[in-house]
Amino acid sequence: MPIRWGILGTGKIAGKFAQALPLVPDAELVAVGSRSVETARRFAAANGVSRAYGSYEELARDPEVDVVYVATPHVLHAENTLLCLEAGKPVLCEKPFTLNAAEARQVIAFARERGLYVMEAMWMRFIPLVRRFRELVEEGAIGEPLLLHADFGFRADFPPEHRLYDPRLGGGALLDLGVYPIHLAYMVWGKPDTVSGVAHLGPTGVDEQGGMVLGYAGGHMAVLSTSTRVDTPVEATLMGAAGRMRLHRRFHHATRLTITTEAGEQSIEMPFTGNGLQYEALEVMRCLKEGRTESDIMPLDETLSIMETLDALRSMWGLRYPGESI
Repeated sequence: MPIRWGILGTGKIAGKFAQALPLVPDAELVAVGSRSVETARRFAAANGVSRAYGSYEELARDPEVDVVYVATPHVLHAENTLLCLEAGKPVLCEKPFTLNAAEARQVIAFARERGLYVMEAMWMRFIPLVRRFRELVEEGAIGEPLLLHADFGFRADFPPEHRLYDPRLGGGALLDLGVYPIHLAYMVWGKPDTVSGVAHLGPTGVDEQGGMVLGYAGGHMAVLSTSTRVDTPVEATLMGAAGRMRLHRRFHHATRLTITTEAGEQSIEMPFTGNGLQYEALEVMRCLKEGRTESDIMPLDETLSIMETLDALRSMWGLRYPGESI
């Protein structure tokens, strides 16, 4: 039986998700919601969507929508996700899950109280080779993992009013790009024991570059960086007691991984069709068909813990968004 999707938001990532859904068996994109009916109609025409709504509320209330993908700016994630949950709709919410941990707690508590599915759309976790990377760590392919180096940065030559630089929209490198290496560290070791970092805040007040160190028991460590000022390698290397693994550019949707040990070098390639967003949709639909209210690959407790780590870093950097009290 098909699962009918609605997309809340009409930006770039919403378009990519719409392009990915045809690759998902039993997925049907039936509706889109925007704050402007003209924008919704343009998106619908471009993506073969039958119903276009000029408000988010109309989309949330549509009885023929089974699940909603929230693809609005960070600052709206909690409000928009709660709107859909209140209407009884399961939700896949774009990363970062919310603007801060307080909002994440509110959304998660509401979803659990209502028994509704919600998941952070951290698509990296569902990419085939990234999942294989996690399996290889657990299988001991490089022995005990001890040190992770990962980066994500690109030179964002955008005007100051662009969402990446707008504090009113939750701008900055950390929430857009830095979340990827942080999620990768969580995939290896989970919640860190210590969090530290430094950042450069640009003219608009958001972080344009940052370095993060997550520390774990036994001296395990993740050394991470993010930037909107420079183009970085966007690679990840995990060093272990018996070798190292490298996820090649761009690591968050890598198709090639190299394992280096005393026995030599082994390359693993796992290409995929499409843009990769289909895999998170597949996970949502698997969970819904099995009657689950959350994913064991992207669990809500881990989403909340990551939001707490992001809060801790921003607190160190003196980065607060309008209306926040962290």
